Amino acid sequence: MSDNNRDQAALGKVGMMRQIQPEYYVMRLKAVAGDLTARQLARISSVAEQYGRGFVHLSTRQGIEIHYVHQDNLEPARLALAEEGIEMGACGPRVRSIVACPGDETCRWGVIDTKAMARELDARYFKAETPSKFKLAVTGCAHNCTKANENDIGIRGAIEPKWERSSCTDCSLCVSFCPVKAIGRRETDDSDGFQYEVDENSCINCSVCTSLCPTNAWVVGRKGYTVFIGGTMGKVPRFASVLKRIVETEEEVFDLVDKAFTCYRENGLKKERFGHMIDRIGLENIKEGLLEVTVQHKKQR
Repeated sequence: MSDNNRDQAALGKVGMMRQIQPEYYVMRLKAVAGDLTARQLARISSVAEQYGRGFVHLSTRQGIEIHYVHQDNLEPARLALAEEGIEMGACGPRVRSIVACPGDETCRWGVIDTKAMARELDARYFKAETPSKFKLAVTGCAHNCTKANENDIGIRGAIEPKWERSSCTDCSLCVSFCPVKAIGRRETDDSDGFQYEVDENSCINCSVCTSLCPTNAWVVGRKGYTVFIGGTMGKVPRFASVLKRIVETEEEVFDLVDKAFTCYRENGLKKERFGHMIDRIGLENIKEGLLEVTVQHKKQR
């Protein structure tokens, strides 16, 4: 590797990418779950004015990029950003910034605390070396605003609905509200004369029925997380596969993520995305290995 290529690789590790224009770079900044303070935004603006061309680019992963920074100004710009606690992002074959929606902090549909989970994932994995780029996303519900199924690992808030007969007025609104038509009504021989049921195979574990039922006949039976693996929207797109639905504890979520991440690092080929590795080895083989390891790990405790 030439000295120039070695320099590019080193700069890529700290979020600095060479532009097509000679001697100019893009500085990619990290914003875990898309969050920055007003003071940090002011500092980014100041650095963009002083060392760039007075504008910033909002990336597709909730980060900010400052373009047109001359190579001689990279370190002064980085230090000025660091004074306000602004960290550099990542490029190349490593874990990128963790994206997340607002979650249950402010969103009426949010099922989980997305921000806390994103911060923990960031602390565990950000910039870790991988066979190819590696992206993680946390989304609060099945509205899927941060596209959990387009990431190498996606975590989505999920609920399992439960029907309470005593509260139901048989209005059938839930049947029409359900976005995937997973709720059905049938006649029964008992005194009530009807029953509402959920097709578990069709249910996407959203919170539409439990949120919109006017009499609260649909309640949350179980709440947790759905874990996806192997999503990518690159040159060869692949939607992520469900690893496990309704994971009820954060501990098990992190256990599954760690096993999946380790599996990729041990078995992925150079420049091979996680999803393409899964297809090469076989989804069921991967799932069996990951879930078996997780079960064994829990039994040992």
